[in-house]
Amino acid sequence: MKTMSNSILPGTGWDSAVMGRCAGREEAVVGRGAGQRQRSTRAPWGGAWFLLGLVWLASAGGGALAQAEENVLNIYTSRHYQTDEALYQAFTEATGIEINRLEGKDDALIERIRSEGVNSPADILITVDAGRLWRAEQAGLFQEVVSPLLEARVPAHLRHSGGRWFGFSQRARLIFYNKDLVPAGAIATYEDLADPKWRGLVCIRSSSNIYNLSLLGSLIAAHGEAAAEAWARAVVANFARPPQGGDTDQIRAAAAGECGIVVANSYYFARLLSSAKAADREVAEGLGVVFPNQDGRGTHVNISGAGVLKHARHKAAAIRFLEFLTSETAQRIFADGNNEYPVVAGLAPTPVLAALGEFKRDPLEVSRLGAEQAAAQRIFDRAGWK
Repeated sequence: MKTMSNSILPGTGWDSAVMGRCAGREEAVVGRGAGQRQRSTRAPWGGAWFLLGLVWLASAGGGALAQAEENVLNIYTSRHYQTDEALYQAFTEATGIEINRLEGKDDALIERIRSEGVNSPADILITVDAGRLWRAEQAGLFQEVVSPLLEARVPAHLRHSGGRWFGFSQRARLIFYNKDLVPAGAIATYEDLADPKWRGLVCIRSSSNIYNLSLLGSLIAAHGEAAAEAWARAVVANFARPPQGGDTDQIRAAAAGECGIVVANSYYFARLLSSAKAADREVAEGLGVVFPNQDGRGTHVNISGAGVLKHARHKAAAIRFLEFLTSETAQRIFADGNNEYPVVAGLAPTPVLAALGEFKRDPLEVSRLGAEQAAAQRIFDRAGWK
Protein backbone atom coordinates (compact mmCIF):
# COMPACT_ATOMS: atom_id res chain seq x y z
CA MET A 1 0.00 0.00 0.00
CA LYS A 2 1.20 3.46 -0.88
CA THR A 3 0.69 6.10 1.80
CA MET A 4 0.77 9.75 0.86
CA SER A 5 -0.90 13.13 1.08
CA ASN A 6 -3.17 14.60 -1.54
CA SER A 7 -0.36 16.99 -2.43
CA ILE A 8 2.11 14.30 -3.38
CA LEU A 9 4.94 15.67 -5.44
CA PRO A 10 5.06 15.42 -9.21
CA GLY A 11 7.52 13.06 -10.80
CA THR A 12 7.07 10.12 -8.43
CA GLY A 13 4.34 8.41 -10.43
CA TRP A 14 1.65 9.20 -7.87
CA ASP A 15 0.50 12.73 -8.64
CA SER A 16 -2.80 13.28 -10.42
CA ALA A 17 -1.23 13.85 -13.83
CA VAL A 18 0.73 10.63 -13.69
CA MET A 19 -2.26 8.80 -12.23
CA GLY A 20 -4.10 9.62 -15.43
CA ARG A 21 -1.44 7.72 -17.38
CA CYS A 22 -1.57 4.64 -15.15
CA ALA A 23 -4.20 2.81 -17.18
CA GLY A 24 -6.30 0.28 -15.33
CA ARG A 25 -5.49 1.56 -11.84
CA GLU A 26 -8.09 2.50 -9.28
CA GLU A 27 -7.61 5.07 -6.52
CA ALA A 28 -9.30 4.96 -3.12
CA VAL A 29 -8.98 7.05 0.04
CA VAL A 30 -8.29 4.85 3.04
CA GLY A 31 -7.46 4.98 6.74
CA ARG A 32 -8.04 8.66 7.47
CA GLY A 33 -7.01 9.72 10.97
CA ALA A 34 -7.35 13.07 12.64
CA GLY A 35 -5.48 15.64 10.60
CA GLN A 36 -3.95 12.99 8.36
CA ARG A 37 -4.43 12.10 4.71
CA GLN A 38 -3.60 8.78 3.20
CA ARG A 39 -4.14 7.38 -0.28
CA SER A 40 -3.64 4.00 -1.88
CA THR A 41 -3.49 2.84 -5.46
CA ARG A 42 -4.65 -0.65 -6.32
CA ALA A 43 -3.81 -2.61 -9.45
CA PRO A 44 -6.83 -4.19 -11.22
CA TRP A 45 -5.56 -7.75 -11.08
CA GLY A 46 -6.99 -10.19 -8.55
CA GLY A 47 -5.31 -11.64 -5.50
CA ALA A 48 -4.24 -14.79 -7.35
CA TRP A 49 -2.24 -12.82 -9.89
CA PHE A 50 -0.68 -10.77 -7.09
CA LEU A 51 0.37 -13.92 -5.19
CA LEU A 52 1.72 -15.42 -8.39
CA GLY A 53 3.85 -12.32 -8.85
CA LEU A 54 5.25 -12.71 -5.34
CA VAL A 55 6.06 -16.35 -6.03
CA TRP A 56 7.90 -15.32 -9.18
CA LEU A 57 9.91 -12.71 -7.27
CA ALA A 58 10.76 -15.22 -4.57
CA SER A 59 11.86 -17.77 -7.16
CA ALA A 60 14.35 -15.23 -8.44
CA GLY A 61 16.15 -15.47 -5.11
CA GLY A 62 14.48 -12.44 -3.60
CA GLY A 63 16.83 -10.06 -5.36
CA ALA A 64 14.14 -8.38 -7.42
CA LEU A 65 11.91 -8.01 -4.38
CA ALA A 66 14.73 -6.53 -2.31
CA GLN A 67 15.57 -4.12 -5.10
CA ALA A 68 11.94 -3.03 -5.37
CA GLU A 69 11.77 -2.51 -1.61
CA GLU A 70 14.87 -0.31 -1.62
CA ASN A 71 13.41 1.86 -4.39
CA VAL A 72 10.61 3.05 -2.13
CA LEU A 73 10.69 5.30 0.93
CA ASN A 74 7.69 6.03 3.18
CA ILE A 75 7.76 9.34 5.05
CA TYR A 76 5.46 10.71 7.74
CA THR A 77 5.86 14.48 7.91
CA SER A 78 4.35 17.40 9.77
CA ARG A 79 6.04 19.95 7.52
CA HIS A 80 3.27 21.55 5.51
CA TYR A 81 5.30 23.76 3.19
CA GLN A 82 4.58 23.35 -0.53
CA THR A 83 8.21 24.08 -1.33
CA ASP A 84 9.20 20.80 0.37
CA GLU A 85 7.90 18.99 -2.69
CA ALA A 86 11.08 20.12 -4.42
CA LEU A 87 13.07 18.18 -1.78
CA TYR A 88 11.29 14.93 -2.53
CA GLN A 89 11.44 15.41 -6.28
CA ALA A 90 15.15 16.20 -6.21
CA PHE A 91 15.87 13.09 -4.12
CA THR A 92 13.88 10.85 -6.45
CA GLU A 93 15.59 12.31 -9.51
CA ALA A 94 19.02 11.79 -7.92
CA THR A 95 18.45 8.26 -6.63
CA GLY A 96 15.50 6.68 -8.42
CA ILE A 97 13.91 6.04 -5.00
CA GLU A 98 10.20 6.82 -5.03
CA ILE A 99 8.85 8.70 -2.02
CA ASN A 100 5.39 8.21 -0.56
CA ARG A 101 4.38 10.56 2.22
CA LEU A 102 1.66 11.06 4.75
CA GLU A 103 1.14 14.54 6.17
CA GLY A 104 -0.37 15.26 9.56
CA LYS A 105 0.03 17.20 12.77
CA ASP A 106 3.14 16.44 14.80
CA ASP A 107 1.64 14.85 17.89
CA ALA A 108 -0.95 12.94 15.85
CA LEU A 109 1.80 11.41 13.70
CA ILE A 110 3.83 10.45 16.76
CA GLU A 111 0.82 8.74 18.28
CA ARG A 112 0.02 7.02 14.98
CA ILE A 113 3.52 5.56 14.74
CA ARG A 114 3.26 4.38 18.34
CA SER A 115 -0.05 2.66 17.73
CA GLU A 116 1.10 1.09 14.45
CA GLY A 117 4.10 -0.46 16.17
CA VAL A 118 5.95 -3.08 14.14
CA ASN A 119 3.29 -2.83 11.43
CA SER A 120 4.02 0.81 10.67
CA PRO A 121 4.91 1.42 7.02
CA ALA A 122 6.76 4.61 7.95
CA ASP A 123 10.54 4.75 7.47
CA ILE A 124 11.14 8.38 8.47
CA LEU A 125 9.45 10.97 10.67
CA ILE A 126 10.04 14.61 9.77
CA THR A 127 8.85 17.24 12.23
CA VAL A 128 9.51 20.79 13.36
CA ASP A 129 11.06 21.81 16.67
CA ALA A 130 13.57 19.83 18.67
CA GLY A 131 10.95 19.47 21.37
CA ARG A 132 8.85 17.25 19.14
CA LEU A 133 11.84 15.22 18.00
CA TRP A 134 12.62 14.71 21.67
CA ARG A 135 9.05 13.51 22.29
CA ALA A 136 9.34 10.94 19.49
CA GLU A 137 12.73 9.83 20.78
CA GLN A 138 11.39 9.43 24.32
CA ALA A 139 8.56 7.31 22.90
CA GLY A 140 11.19 4.94 21.48
CA LEU A 141 10.25 5.61 17.87
CA PHE A 142 13.71 6.22 16.38
CA GLN A 143 16.67 3.95 15.79
CA GLU A 144 20.34 4.87 15.87
CA VAL A 145 21.89 5.97 12.61
CA VAL A 146 25.65 5.79 12.12
CA SER A 147 26.67 8.12 9.31
CA PRO A 148 30.04 9.89 9.16
CA LEU A 149 28.51 12.25 6.59
CA LEU A 150 25.69 13.35 8.90
CA GLU A 151 28.09 13.70 11.83
CA ALA A 152 30.39 15.87 9.72
CA ARG A 153 27.73 18.13 8.22
CA VAL A 154 25.20 18.55 11.05
CA PRO A 155 26.68 20.40 14.06
CA ALA A 156 26.70 18.31 17.23
CA HIS A 157 24.35 20.62 19.17
CA LEU A 158 21.75 20.34 16.39
CA ARG A 159 21.44 16.54 16.47
CA HIS A 160 20.83 13.74 18.93
CA SER A 161 24.04 12.60 20.59
CA GLY A 162 23.17 8.97 19.83
CA GLY A 163 22.27 9.50 16.17
CA ARG A 164 18.51 9.08 16.62
CA TRP A 165 17.54 12.36 14.94
CA PHE A 166 19.21 15.21 13.09
CA GLY A 167 18.39 18.87 12.45
CA PHE A 168 18.33 19.94 8.81
CA SER A 169 17.23 23.58 8.97
CA GLN A 170 17.22 26.31 11.59
CA ARG A 171 14.88 29.11 12.60
CA ALA A 172 15.58 31.94 15.07
CA ARG A 173 13.01 33.17 17.61
CA LEU A 174 13.18 36.94 17.27
CA ILE A 175 11.69 39.99 18.92
CA PHE A 176 9.85 42.54 16.77
CA TYR A 177 8.63 45.95 17.88
CA ASN A 178 6.41 48.75 16.68
CA LYS A 179 8.73 51.68 16.02
CA ASP A 180 6.08 54.19 17.10
CA LEU A 181 5.61 52.52 20.50
CA VAL A 182 9.07 51.25 21.39
CA PRO A 183 12.35 53.18 20.92
CA ALA A 184 15.12 51.51 18.94
CA GLY A 185 17.61 49.80 21.24
CA ALA A 186 15.21 49.77 24.20
CA ILE A 187 14.91 45.98 24.19
CA ALA A 188 17.86 43.67 23.61
CA THR A 189 17.19 40.33 25.32
CA TYR A 190 14.42 37.84 26.03
CA GLU A 191 14.86 38.78 29.66
CA ASP A 192 13.92 42.38 28.78
CA LEU A 193 10.39 41.22 27.94
CA ALA A 194 9.79 41.01 31.70
CA ASP A 195 10.61 44.67 32.36
CA PRO A 196 7.56 46.40 33.94
CA LYS A 197 7.97 49.34 31.56
CA TRP A 198 6.49 47.15 28.83
CA ARG A 199 3.21 46.68 30.75
CA GLY A 200 0.35 46.24 28.27
CA LEU A 201 2.62 46.00 25.22
CA VAL A 202 3.73 42.37 24.85
CA CYS A 203 2.00 39.85 22.56
CA ILE A 204 3.05 36.24 22.16
CA ARG A 205 1.52 32.84 21.42
CA SER A 206 -0.02 30.48 23.96
CA SER A 207 1.98 28.49 26.48
CA SER A 208 1.06 25.20 24.80
CA ASN A 209 2.82 26.25 21.60
CA ILE A 210 5.96 24.17 21.13
CA TYR A 211 8.00 27.22 20.07
CA ASN A 212 7.32 28.91 23.40
CA LEU A 213 7.90 25.72 25.38
CA SER A 214 11.32 25.47 23.76
CA LEU A 215 12.06 29.16 24.33
CA LEU A 216 11.27 28.78 28.02
CA GLY A 217 13.33 25.59 28.04
CA SER A 218 16.30 27.63 26.87
CA LEU A 219 15.71 30.12 29.70
CA ILE A 220 15.54 27.28 32.23
CA ALA A 221 18.85 26.00 30.88
CA ALA A 222 20.37 29.47 31.17
CA HIS A 223 18.99 30.60 34.55
CA GLY A 224 17.30 27.72 36.35
CA GLU A 225 13.61 27.04 37.01
CA ALA A 226 13.07 29.66 39.71
CA ALA A 227 14.38 32.53 37.59
CA ALA A 228 12.52 31.24 34.53
CA GLU A 229 9.26 31.23 36.48
CA ALA A 230 9.82 34.78 37.71
CA TRP A 231 10.40 35.79 34.09
CA ALA A 232 7.21 34.06 32.88
CA ARG A 233 5.10 35.74 35.58
CA ALA A 234 6.51 39.15 34.69
CA VAL A 235 5.90 38.64 30.97
CA VAL A 236 2.28 37.65 31.67
CA ALA A 237 1.88 40.90 33.60
CA ASN A 238 3.04 42.74 30.47
CA PHE A 239 0.56 41.10 28.08
CA ALA A 240 -1.37 43.47 25.82
CA ARG A 241 -4.00 40.75 25.31
CA PRO A 242 -4.48 37.06 26.13
CA PRO A 243 -2.30 34.83 23.92
CA GLN A 244 -3.99 34.13 20.59
CA GLY A 245 -3.12 33.25 17.02
CA GLY A 246 0.09 32.15 15.38
CA ASP A 247 3.41 33.90 14.82
CA THR A 248 2.20 35.84 11.77
CA ASP A 249 -0.77 37.10 13.81
CA GLN A 250 1.64 38.49 16.42
CA ILE A 251 3.62 40.32 13.75
CA ARG A 252 0.49 41.81 12.20
CA ALA A 253 -0.77 42.88 15.63
CA ALA A 254 2.47 44.76 16.28
CA ALA A 255 2.25 46.52 12.92
CA ALA A 256 -1.35 47.51 13.70
CA GLY A 257 -0.37 48.95 17.09
CA GLU A 258 -2.38 46.41 19.04
CA CYS A 259 0.93 45.29 20.58
CA GLY A 260 4.23 47.07 20.96
CA ILE A 261 6.51 44.03 21.23
CA VAL A 262 6.03 40.50 19.86
CA VAL A 263 8.00 37.27 19.57
CA ALA A 264 7.97 35.19 16.38
CA ASN A 265 10.11 32.86 14.32
CA SER A 266 12.35 34.40 11.69
CA TYR A 267 10.83 32.70 8.66
CA TYR A 268 7.35 34.14 9.33
CA PHE A 269 8.77 37.64 9.22
CA ALA A 270 10.88 36.89 6.14
CA ARG A 271 7.82 35.48 4.39
CA LEU A 272 5.98 38.78 4.87
CA LEU A 273 9.03 40.85 3.96
CA SER A 274 9.46 39.00 0.64
CA SER A 275 5.75 38.66 -0.16
CA ALA A 276 4.37 39.55 -3.57
CA LYS A 277 1.65 41.48 -1.73
CA ALA A 278 2.50 45.09 -0.95
CA ALA A 279 0.33 45.00 2.19
CA ASP A 280 2.38 42.12 3.63
CA ARG A 281 5.65 43.91 2.91
CA GLU A 282 4.31 47.05 4.55
CA VAL A 283 3.57 45.08 7.73
CA ALA A 284 7.15 43.80 7.96
CA GLU A 285 8.87 46.99 6.87
CA GLY A 286 7.20 48.97 9.63
CA LEU A 287 8.69 46.89 12.44
CA GLY A 288 12.04 46.91 14.20
CA VAL A 289 13.90 43.57 14.47
CA VAL A 290 15.91 42.36 17.45
CA PHE A 291 18.21 39.35 17.51
CA PRO A 292 18.10 38.83 21.28
CA ASN A 293 21.00 38.28 23.67
CA GLN A 294 23.80 39.21 21.29
CA ASP A 295 25.96 40.34 24.20
CA GLY A 296 25.36 37.10 26.07
CA ARG A 297 24.55 33.52 25.14
CA GLY A 298 23.06 34.41 21.75
CA THR A 299 19.67 34.14 20.07
CA HIS A 300 17.52 31.08 20.67
CA VAL A 301 17.43 28.86 17.57
CA ASN A 302 15.45 25.74 16.89
CA ILE A 303 15.37 23.17 14.13
CA SER A 304 13.30 21.16 11.74
CA GLY A 305 14.60 17.62 11.68
CA ALA A 306 14.06 13.93 11.06
CA GLY A 307 15.02 10.46 12.17
CA VAL A 308 14.85 6.88 10.90
CA LEU A 309 12.07 4.99 12.62
CA LYS A 310 12.72 1.86 14.65
CA HIS A 311 10.69 -0.44 12.40
CA ALA A 312 11.77 1.13 9.09
CA ARG A 313 11.57 -1.40 6.27
CA HIS A 314 13.79 0.65 3.98
CA LYS A 315 16.60 1.65 6.31
CA ALA A 316 19.29 2.07 3.66
CA ALA A 317 17.07 4.35 1.59
CA ALA A 318 16.07 6.25 4.73
CA ILE A 319 19.68 6.96 5.70
CA ARG A 320 20.40 7.97 2.13
CA PHE A 321 17.53 10.47 2.31
CA LEU A 322 18.79 11.99 5.58
CA GLU A 323 22.23 12.37 4.06
CA PHE A 324 20.67 13.98 0.99
CA LEU A 325 19.05 16.60 3.24
CA THR A 326 22.54 17.87 4.11
CA SER A 327 23.48 18.31 0.45
CA GLU A 328 23.83 21.81 -0.95
CA THR A 329 20.81 21.16 -3.16
CA ALA A 330 18.55 20.29 -0.22
CA GLN A 331 19.94 23.01 2.03
CA ARG A 332 19.23 25.60 -0.65
CA ILE A 333 15.64 24.35 -0.92
CA PHE A 334 15.20 24.73 2.85
CA ALA A 335 16.71 28.21 2.68
CA ASP A 336 15.17 29.58 -0.50
CA GLY A 337 11.85 27.78 -0.25
CA ASN A 338 10.89 28.61 3.34
CA ASN A 339 13.39 31.22 4.53
CA GLU A 340 15.07 28.84 6.98
CA TYR A 341 18.74 29.02 7.95
CA PRO A 342 20.90 26.13 6.66
CA VAL A 343 22.52 23.84 9.22
CA VAL A 344 25.54 23.11 7.04
CA ALA A 345 28.41 25.53 7.59
CA GLY A 346 29.33 27.85 4.76
CA LEU A 347 25.88 28.03 3.15
CA ALA A 348 24.17 31.42 3.12
CA PRO A 349 20.53 32.04 4.05
CA THR A 350 18.07 33.56 1.61
CA PRO A 351 18.85 37.20 0.70
CA VAL A 352 15.93 38.55 2.76
CA LEU A 353 17.38 36.92 5.90
CA ALA A 354 20.94 37.78 4.97
CA ALA A 355 19.88 41.44 4.79
CA LEU A 356 18.94 41.28 8.49
CA GLY A 357 22.59 40.55 9.27
CA GLU A 358 24.74 37.92 10.91
CA PHE A 359 23.99 37.05 14.51
CA LYS A 360 25.31 35.09 17.45
CA ARG A 361 23.35 31.88 18.11
CA ASP A 362 22.79 30.15 21.41
CA PRO A 363 25.00 27.01 21.25
CA LEU A 364 22.74 25.10 23.64
CA GLU A 365 22.19 21.47 22.63
CA VAL A 366 18.68 21.51 21.20
CA SER A 367 17.86 18.17 22.84
CA ARG A 368 17.88 20.13 26.13
CA LEU A 369 14.83 22.02 24.88
CA GLY A 370 12.86 18.79 24.89
CA ALA A 371 14.24 17.68 28.24
CA GLU A 372 12.94 20.90 29.84
CA GLN A 373 9.48 20.71 28.26
CA ALA A 374 7.64 19.34 31.28
CA ALA A 375 9.19 21.93 33.59
CA ALA A 376 8.41 24.69 31.10
CA GLN A 377 4.74 23.71 30.91
CA ARG A 378 4.44 23.61 34.70
CA ILE A 379 5.98 27.07 34.93
CA PHE A 380 3.63 28.47 32.30
CA ASP A 381 0.65 27.00 34.11
CA ARG A 382 1.67 28.45 37.46
CA ALA A 383 2.38 31.82 35.86
CA GLY A 384 -1.10 32.00 34.35
CA TRP A 385 0.27 32.04 30.79
CA LYS A 386 -2.72 30.69 28.87
